[in-house]
Amino acid sequence: MQSSYRLQLGLVAALCVVGGARRAAGQAQPARPPVGIPPVEVVATRVPEAPHDVPASIEVINGDDLRARGATSLRDALALAAGVAIAPGGDNGPASAVPEIWGLREFDAFLLVVDDIPWGGAFNPAVATLTLRDVERIEILRGPAPVTYGATSFVGVIHVVHKAAAASARYADAHGGSFGSGGAAVDLAVPLSEDWKSRASGDFDRQEFKDDRTSFTRGHALLRTARVDGASKTWIKADITGLRQDPASPHPREGQTLSVKTPLDANHNPRGAYMNDDRLSIAGGMERPVMTSAVWGATASFTHSAQRIFRGFLTDVSNTPNNASGFKERIDVNDVYADSHIIWPVLSRVRFMAGADVLFATGEAQGATFTYTAPLSGSPAPAVSEPSTLDKDAEDERRFLGAYASAEWRPADRLMLSGGVRLNATTEKRGQGNEVTHTRPSGSAGVMYGLWERDLNHVRLFANFRNTFKPAAFDFSLAENEGVLEPETSSSHESGVKIRTMDGRVDVEASTFQMDLENLVTATVVNGLPALINAGKTRFKGVEVATDVRLPSALFARASYSFHDGKFVDFVQAFDGLPTQLGGNRFEMSARHLASAGLSFAPERGIVAHASVTYSGDRYLNKRNTALAPSFSTFDAGVGYRTGDIEVRLDGRNLGDRRDPISESEFGDAQYYRMPARTIQAGVVVRY
Repeated sequence: MQSSYRLQLGLVAALCVVGGARRAAGQAQPARPPVGIPPVEVVATRVPEAPHDVPASIEVINGDDLRARGATSLRDALALAAGVAIAPGGDNGPASAVPEIWGLREFDAFLLVVDDIPWGGAFNPAVATLTLRDVERIEILRGPAPVTYGATSFVGVIHVVHKAAAASARYADAHGGSFGSGGAAVDLAVPLSEDWKSRASGDFDRQEFKDDRTSFTRGHALLRTARVDGASKTWIKADITGLRQDPASPHPREGQTLSVKTPLDANHNPRGAYMNDDRLSIAGGMERPVMTSAVWGATASFTHSAQRIFRGFLTDVSNTPNNASGFKERIDVNDVYADSHIIWPVLSRVRFMAGADVLFATGEAQGATFTYTAPLSGSPAPAVSEPSTLDKDAEDERRFLGAYASAEWRPADRLMLSGGVRLNATTEKRGQGNEVTHTRPSGSAGVMYGLWERDLNHVRLFANFRNTFKPAAFDFSLAENEGVLEPETSSSHESGVKIRTMDGRVDVEASTFQMDLENLVTATVVNGLPALINAGKTRFKGVEVATDVRLPSALFARASYSFHDGKFVDFVQAFDGLPTQLGGNRFEMSARHLASAGLSFAPERGIVAHASVTYSGDRYLNKRNTALAPSFSTFDAGVGYRTGDIEVRLDGRNLGDRRDPISESEFGDAQYYRMPARTIQAGVVVRY
C-alpha cells in the first residue's frame, strides 16, 4: 500500500513539476502558435460542436489518446474521465462493465451509443459486445439527454464514434499477455469504387483472468461504406460479433465484510458454464441539404442478438447440499431504430432543430432453474446436467416514439440560450399481460455566458435544467412477467465554468449538479428468483472538476476530482420481511470521492509512455449502510517504441493488484464482483 501511495505522490509531483515548468517557459518565451483543439461532439445536439460551446458537462476523448494509453476496454478508455467510474465485469460477464455516472452505478441507467445507433436498443446497453477498434473519439455526456435521446438516456450518454469510411490508414496488430491472453486485429481501407469509400475492421481477442475458469473470446468484424457528393452523404454499416464467455462468480458478503469462507478467485459456477452472444447489426443513413441552408438527416438500423446462458450463484455460504442455484436461458432480441431530423439557421443568430425517432424492440427468454452443490473452495467444478426442458419464460415488447424540437439563440456574441422539448410515447407489454402506455414530455433549458473571450482563450459560465423519464428496467430474469413497473423519473440542474487558456493548451471544466430520481428500480427476490421493484426517491448531488494540459513535445496531462453525495430520500425496502426506511442513507456502491491523474507521451517516432492513477473513495456495500468498503487506488502504466511503420509496447493494468469490490450482483444476494487482478500485455502494431 505504501508503494502504491509513493507511486501516486510521484505522479502528482510530476504533474506539478511539468505544469510549473510550462508556466515558467510561458513567462520567459513568446506565445506559441495555437495548438489543436479537441474534436467536436454530436451527442448533445446532433450538430458537430466543440464541448466548450455547449452548456452541459461534456468530455471528448480522442482516439489518438486512447491508442497512446493502449486502451482496449471501456474501463481503460474512461479511466481519466471526470465523474465517471467503470467497474469491469459484472453480471453480464467478464467482457462487460458497469459504469457509474454522477454517483449512480447501475447497468441500465446510461445510454451506450455507437456511431449514432443506441447499442442495446430499448433494453440494456450491450457493453460486452463493444470493441474499441479504429475509434475516432468517445463522447461522454454527464446527465440525461432528454431531447435528442429521450427515454433511453437517464444519467448520461457514452457515444463511441469510429473512423470515417474514407479514412485510409491501415493497421495490423497482435498482442499477448497475462494468464495466456492474446489476440490480433486489422483495420484497412477497402477499395470498392471511385464514388464509394469503404473501411473494414476485424479483431479476435481471447482474455483470460486470474479467477478460476473465467475468460472470454470475442470475434468482431465491422464494415462501413460511404459516398460523399458535395454536401450530401450516404452511409451503410454492418457489424457482427460472436462472444463466448466463461463467467466469474461474485464474492459473497457476510455481515460487514466479504466472506473469508470462499477463496479470492473461487468460481462457483457449474462446470461448463457459459454466456454466449451472437450479435448482428445493420445500419444506414444520409444527410442532404434542403431549402437554402438547412440539412436533413436520417438514420435507421436493425439489430438481432441471440444469447445463450448457463450459470449459477451461491445461495448459502456453507458446504451443505444444494447451496447454489442456477439457470439455463435462451434470449433472442430484435430491435429497430430510426431517426429523421432537420437542422437549419432560421435567422443569423438562431438555429432550430426538429425531428422524430422510433425505437422498437421485442425480446423473449426461455429457461429453467435448478439447484446444485458447489464447494466453497470452487474446486472441483460442480458437475451439473443442463436442463433439457425450458419451462419458464419472460417476454417483453417495447415501442418508444418521440417527436422533438430544440433551438439555440445567440442574442449577443457572448450569450447563448438553448432549450428543447420532446414528447415521448412509450408502450410496453410483458408476457400475456396488457399493454401499458405512458405519454409525457421531457425537456431541457441551458444558458452560457462568455465572461471573458480572447481568440481561443475564454472563461464561460453555464447552467442547465433537464427533466426526463424512462420505462423501468427489464433484464429478462425468469421472474419478470409479473407486470410492468412504473417509469423512473429524473430532474436535474447543473451549473459550472469552462476555461480555456494558453492558446488552447489548457482546458478546465468545473461543475456542480443535483439530480432527483423517483421510482428508481432496485433488485429483489420473487419466489427465489431475482426480480425488480420500484422503490422511493433518491438524490445525487456533487462537484466535478477536470483539467487537460496539452504540452509541447507530444506530452499530454490530465487530472480530475469528483465529490458525489448520493442518498436515499424516501426509500422503503423489506429486509427479512420487515419494511425498513432507508431515508438519509448513502446510495450503495457509490463512492463520495473519485480522482484521477495521468500523463502520456506519444510522439510519432521514438519512445512512447503513459502512466495514470485512479482513486475511489470508501463506499457502502449495502443499502442499510452497515458494510463500509475502504478506499483504494489503481495504477496503470506502459512504455513502447515507434518507428515510421512499427510500434512495440508493453502495458500494465492495476499494477498494485488491488482486488476490491467494485460492483454488486443483481443475481447473487449480497455478492460483489472484484477488481480484476494485475495484467501485463505486450503487443506490436504495424502500419502498412
